[in-house]
Amino acid sequence: MAESESSSYRYFIYLSYNGAAYHGWQRQPNGISVQECIEKALSTLVRQEMSITGAGRTDAGVHARLMVAHVDMPFELDDATMWVHRLNRLLPPDIAIHRIVAVTPDAHSRFDATARTYRYYISGQKNPFEGNFRWTMNADTLDVDAMNVAAEKMMEYTDFTSFSKLHTDVKTNNCRITRARWTHNGNDLVFEITADRFLRNMVRAIVGTLVEVGRGKISIDDFCRVIEAKDRCKAGTSAPGNALFLTDIVYPERLFIE
Repeated sequence: MAESESSSYRYFIYLSYNGAAYHGWQRQPNGISVQECIEKALSTLVRQEMSITGAGRTDAGVHARLMVAHVDMPFELDDATMWVHRLNRLLPPDIAIHRIVAVTPDAHSRFDATARTYRYYISGQKNPFEGNFRWTMNADTLDVDAMNVAAEKMMEYTDFTSFSKLHTDVKTNNCRITRARWTHNGNDLVFEITADRFLRNMVRAIVGTLVEVGRGKISIDDFCRVIEAKDRCKAGTSAPGNALFLTDIVYPERLFIE
């Protein structure tokens, strides 16, 4: 570590986690979170209380193949790779740090993200190895073409109040969706959605409602009316969290220090 007149150095931490054992990303008063585990490990290494800020708030049981958090270190990291290894030794097996990258002092893991991507997995067959990460159902009966037409309709809208958890502290429910598509991957039906931001519970509510389209319970026009209603009660039941993965987050190159 190198001393400097600077009071702190900001870094992006790239990580992944299996969310099954956690009450989501964010610290909770009634259960352990991913954020809490990483902060405790950092505090042990730095020998002072440390806090991190995540790019988003995954719900209880939701996973991340890629999450990003920023942290202000009291010193410059001479060997970021060594710090990755040291953190991983302290963290439980279901949380992994992949890299630590120096960024500008004002870089923000949440507010500077320009795009986020989630994937949701539905399986048509019982799987003893990956079943904990799938929503298992009779997927052969779903009208995937209709689900894709409905999914594409979302790109015509910006207000997704109907798919948001109630009583959140966000200032706007507007999001810009740039991709929403169902594809087959072996026995899995995979939904991939990319947007500039997501609301609490948004992807799971969208998946649950699109499945109703696939089952023929609501039409594509009905799906559009759900969005236009701006009423969570009009949308379908949220899909289970265990099959949802945050998979990518994009940032402007200007934030990174060579």
